[in-house]
Amino acid sequence: MKTSQLILILLPLCLQLLGLCFAALTDHYLGQKHRRVMLIIAGLVLCLIVQNLLDYKLWDERRVFAELLTSIAGYSLRPLILLLFLYIVKEQKPHWAHWLLLGLNFAVHLTALFSPVCFSIRADVGLQRGPLGFTCHAVSALLLLELVFVTIREYGRDRKQSLWIPLFNAALIVAAVVADSMASSEPISYLTVAVVSSCVFYYIWLHLQFVRRHERDLMAEQRIQIMMTQIQPHFLYNTLSTIQVLCSVDPRRAAEITGKFSVYLRQNLNSLEFPGMISFEKELEHTRTYADIEMIRFPNIRVEYAIEDAGFSLPPLTVQPIVENAIRHGVRIREEGIIRVSARKAEGVHEIVISDNGVGFDTGAIQGNDGTHIGLKNVQERIERMCGGSVTVDSRLGEGTAVTLRIPEREKGAEG
Repeated sequence: MKTSQLILILLPLCLQLLGLCFAALTDHYLGQKHRRVMLIIAGLVLCLIVQNLLDYKLWDERRVFAELLTSIAGYSLRPLILLLFLYIVKEQKPHWAHWLLLGLNFAVHLTALFSPVCFSIRADVGLQRGPLGFTCHAVSALLLLELVFVTIREYGRDRKQSLWIPLFNAALIVAAVVADSMASSEPISYLTVAVVSSCVFYYIWLHLQFVRRHERDLMAEQRIQIMMTQIQPHFLYNTLSTIQVLCSVDPRRAAEITGKFSVYLRQNLNSLEFPGMISFEKELEHTRTYADIEMIRFPNIRVEYAIEDAGFSLPPLTVQPIVENAIRHGVRIREEGIIRVSARKAEGVHEIVISDNGVGFDTGAIQGNDGTHIGLKNVQERIERMCGGSVTVDSRLGEGTAVTLRIPEREKGAEG
């Protein structure tokens, strides 16, 4: 084979490994442990490429011993690479049985230095396998089967579609072994090419798993933040104070507001436990519970409802925080504060409008960090991310505010 042809084979492989190393080093989703393992795998695969090249160039009697050494190294590295892949998927240190298996594989191939029981190399015919010549294949097959089993067990429950990358890698490696057994001597084995591609695919797969995990962690953290912003200490204190006063002057109303308050707290806690979408009816029920409590505390406030469309789902705690903002920062100081919640279908979307006749505000303040509109900002982020919807705010100082939520009709969330 000409040098130019050899370069055409080697260059893509080396570029893939180089890109893999760069991506692993700069990927913020990977932990230090996984980043280190990916770099070690890339280094070992580079050693396999060098070993293949040395085997291809060492075809004369004076260099048989050198080729023997490189072959021992190559057959010992292949199962080690599979073990490191297993370490990535399982996220646990390899069991002592794995290291024992790799040690036995290395010991068997080391016998080639003084016995043909595993393999031998002759300058005229090349590599000849002995009775134990397929030890590397057997050990690799065991590790490959375990890798597939662990991958399905660890990730098959959540997202079955994410399994195609590791399963494709396993099939690719098996196909490469079969191709090598039928092919004549080549400068780079099919298995080495397959391992390089598998490294890249596994990195992509690993990155996707960590991105999903990061998103789940963010959602959990955000749910806690949402609950804390919804159950404000002043609201707890004021509601309990109202109940205390009513116990003396109107026990029936005190019992009524206590019941609503317990329902309100339970609904907030339930929103923490359920990360998906809920029905609009449940969100509306939660909004009514909150509004009823506030209307008892502030007789000058009235919340009206015009619901023409309720058969859809949306993220939890979306309408209620907007109503709360309208009461706290808009209509509470009005002589007659009115909030209107309406829902209807409009041009392929479910449209919810929460309007008030409050004092209004500067809509640019939503992006600020003063905490006044953090509830509205959270609603906007979750609707955009969880259902592809949108939130628009129209507010005029001294006149009032209208917040419009648009949920795409094609998006069907899980019912809570």
